[in-house]
Amino acid sequence: MDDRGGSFVAVRRISQGLDRGNTCNSTSAEVVAGSAAWLGRGLSCVCAQRRESDARQSFDLTLAQEECLQVLQNRIDVSYDSSIPEHQEALRALWNAAFPEEELCGLISEQWKEMGWQGKDPSTDFRGGGLISLENLLYFARNFPKSFQDLLRKQEGDRAMWEYPFAVAGVNITFMLIQMLDLEAVKPRTMVGAMFLKFLAENESAFDLLYCITFKLMDNQWLAMHASYMDFNTVMKATRRQLERELLREDITRLEDLPSYSLLTR
Repeated sequence: MDDRGGSFVAVRRISQGLDRGNTCNSTSAEVVAGSAAWLGRGLSCVCAQRRESDARQSFDLTLAQEECLQVLQNRIDVSYDSSIPEHQEALRALWNAAFPEEELCGLISEQWKEMGWQGKDPSTDFRGGGLISLENLLYFARNFPKSFQDLLRKQEGDRAMWEYPFAVAGVNITFMLIQMLDLEAVKPRTMVGAMFLKFLAENESAFDLLYCITFKLMDNQWLAMHASYMDFNTVMKATRRQLERELLREDITRLEDLPSYSLLTR
């Protein structure tokens, strides 16, 4: 996951909800490109920092944890490939889950900007998180449709004039969690990573579930901080700190026990 460069998009809110249309080129939000990097590299200051002690720490894993970690690492290693039919279908499924009332005109279409992708071809944005970032979004849409729609359409809270782009933020969250949990290492080197693998051994969807929790927590922090798009990295740092605190609480035995899980609605 080395080449994560890209430009950000800020979405200016025109109305409280998305005004759905039937034309392929209709949009309900003004999209502005900028020079800062959003995908991965823009979060390097948030996600890739290591304390000196981290390199010396290592946590032993059970056989079940090793197997679950390997399965998750295999998912992380898969790049999105627009030539693979299964990847195409997953992308179409995401659109249908997000906008069931509007037919998608094509996998390359101006319509994708309505979801918060940087351009008309969302596959270019998956460089920051691979196929798993698409799978995370799709899991969110299918398992917590109310929260997914609330975040997509920015329906809750006193929103900023310039909002974070939903889909690109989702890719950044996938990338942040991979870094925070140290999932590309052979063994976890942080207590947070070790705790997560305990949850993963008991729930094969733990990473996807934690993604949903994190996305909702991020939006909650965004509103509490009265943030605008230039504050995105600051909000992500605050989100990561809060998530780490919750994961290390002694009374947490499963992800559903995290205080931030209560923010989600189905």
